[in-house]
Amino acid sequence: MIEEIRVSIRRLPGTEDLPLPCYMTGQAAGMDLSAAVVEETAILPGERRLIPTGVVVALPEGYEAEVRPRSGLALKHGVTLVNAPGTIDADYRGEVGVILINHGPAPFIVRRGDRIAQMVVHRVCRVAWAACGDLSPTERGDGGFGHT
Repeated sequence: MIEEIRVSIRRLPGTEDLPLPCYMTGQAAGMDLSAAVVEETAILPGERRLIPTGVVVALPEGYEAEVRPRSGLALKHGVTLVNAPGTIDADYRGEVGVILINHGPAPFIVRRGDRIAQMVVHRVCRVAWAACGDLSPTERGDGGFGHT
């Protein structure tokens, strides 16, 4: 059974025609976010743009939302997110925006209502650091960046 939480959401004026973020399948982890652009917006190769979604959310304390790329846009057009994943904190009350970048060879056109990213909501925990002189050893040790 998948846990369900209630999250308050508000549509910004002029976006009533757009769907709220929604799951496209019964077991999808991410909800699709739609573009709330007023008119078609071109993203040229190598260019990035902040695309509005027209929604503001109020996540409960102890949760965050990650905004992630859509694999279909990446595969078909070379379009992804600059800051993947983007984080929406529980105390943020501004419009959810998606920073798209076009790594493809042709201009990418964003149209009103296009599914441009996905949003996954997670629980978070806070870290209380315990400063120490030495850390417990592991087989891997300090090997990283291709070590394995």
